[in-house]
Amino acid sequence: MPADQSFDVVSKVELQEVKNAIDQATKEVNARFDLKSSKSTIALEGTETLQLASQDEYTLKAVIEILSQKLVKRGVSLKNLEYEKIEPATNSSVRQKIKLKQGITSEPAKKIVALIKESKKKAQASIQGDTVRVTSKDRDTLQEIMGMLRGKDFGVDLQFTNFRSN
Repeated sequence: MPADQSFDVVSKVELQEVKNAIDQATKEVNARFDLKSSKSTIALEGTETLQLASQDEYTLKAVIEILSQKLVKRGVSLKNLEYEKIEPATNSSVRQKIKLKQGITSEPAKKIVALIKESKKKAQASIQGDTVRVTSKDRDTLQEIMGMLRGKDFGVDLQFTNFRSN
């Protein structure tokens, strides 16, 4: 009997949209009278971390609010953000890291599971946290399901990961 094959479906955070949101947020922070002299910074470190710094926690929260608005306007789900603790930094300032998570929200996940069930393909789909795990005994079936999912619009940028045999 062949081993089960599986893959995970996640939503990919589009880095270019994050960069655009950072640029827009930085412009707004530098233009606002109450934040202009705060020396606040927003930077993307690598591909998975945002680093924010400001003069105090109150100002940092205002910068985070502006950044959040810009991210939403650029189509980045706030559910894909994981906030670390605010920490003291040099020159009596504070900083906070925000991790960009890859994941899929519950509504698109439910639609994906329903579509796979309705397709009558010999595969199991289950929601596991912020991913959808699709399992089948046949690798060809999984390839067909991937093609079927690529042909539909779930309102998120799908990415197929962890293709494996158990």
